[in-house]
Amino acid sequence: MDKMFFESKSKYAFDETVEKLNNIIVDAGWRVVHTHDLKETMRKNGFEVLPVNVIELCNPKYAYRMLSADELRIYANMMPCRISVHEKADGKTYVSRMNSAMFASQIGGVTEEVMSGAYHDAEGFVAQVAE
Repeated sequence: MDKMFFESKSKYAFDETVEKLNNIIVDAGWRVVHTHDLKETMRKNGFEVLPVNVIELCNPKYAYRMLSADELRIYANMMPCRISVHEKADGKTYVSRMNSAMFASQIGGVTEEVMSGAYHDAEGFVAQVAE
């Protein structure tokens, strides 16, 4: 656990990876808050990039532990969790995410518990689509 960001190659094409992750996330009791289509956003601004979707996901039980305490709301800018699905020039699809457990270990307490739990859940989601 020495990297701040991870990337895994998906065993599926881009659209199928996004669809499968959305289903896996919901089936695990999490919520997909929003999916940002960055390729479309860039196209609207006159730029062309390969497909990139950022999936924002939330577990209300984790979120409540962070948002119900005034001293923890400072970390709300780390919420919701995010998983990126992107295609590279090699034509393969990849899934990337932040190592929130590593980040949270520097904070400790409830924040570390919540963010580490969320990290481990997200790793389980990604493992289901990774090669």
